[in-house]
Amino acid sequence: MSVEPSPDGPGKKSLGPDLIIPVAAILFTLYYFSTIIDSPWTAQVSAFFVGAILLVLSTAFLVVTAVRVLRGQADLRMGGLVAPRSVAVRRLALFVLTVSYIFCIDWLGFTITTFLFIFLGMLLLSGWERANKRLILVLSVVFSVGGYLLFVVAFQRRFPEGPFEQAFKALFNSVGGG
Repeated sequence: MSVEPSPDGPGKKSLGPDLIIPVAAILFTLYYFSTIIDSPWTAQVSAFFVGAILLVLSTAFLVVTAVRVLRGQADLRMGGLVAPRSVAVRRLALFVLTVSYIFCIDWLGFTITTFLFIFLGMLLLSGWERANKRLILVLSVVFSVGGYLLFVVAFQRRFPEGPFEQAFKALFNSVGGG
């Protein structure tokens, strides 16, 4: 929760920025539920299970926040969103990185774009000078290749193909896998 004091009193917290992710999670989950209507029942059950957990946790957070606001312990101002200024640049950079991911995924493919997003995102959030770059590199490779193997190979889902996916497919076909 934000620690920015409210001008209305020393004990009040500004919780407006803390509501962005739970509200977005609720909206995304409801949208997601609407897209799985025609999916096989096994996918619907899995999606509903994960979505229900997300809805319950987000709703619980909203209820706790509403209680704090009604008790006068907090307000819903959005001032904490841009303060402190020291993290505003990182937030903006993460937003630019996220938008770049969306635009580059069709060109670079799922695996390379995901690797770059995870790698650069972790470097950004941990601070370039303090970051354990080897660990971040290893985690980025494991998560992006693991995502490819899980979603594309195991679950046979279609994701945007780039150089990695095309090379993997060619290698798989040359070894007699398809």
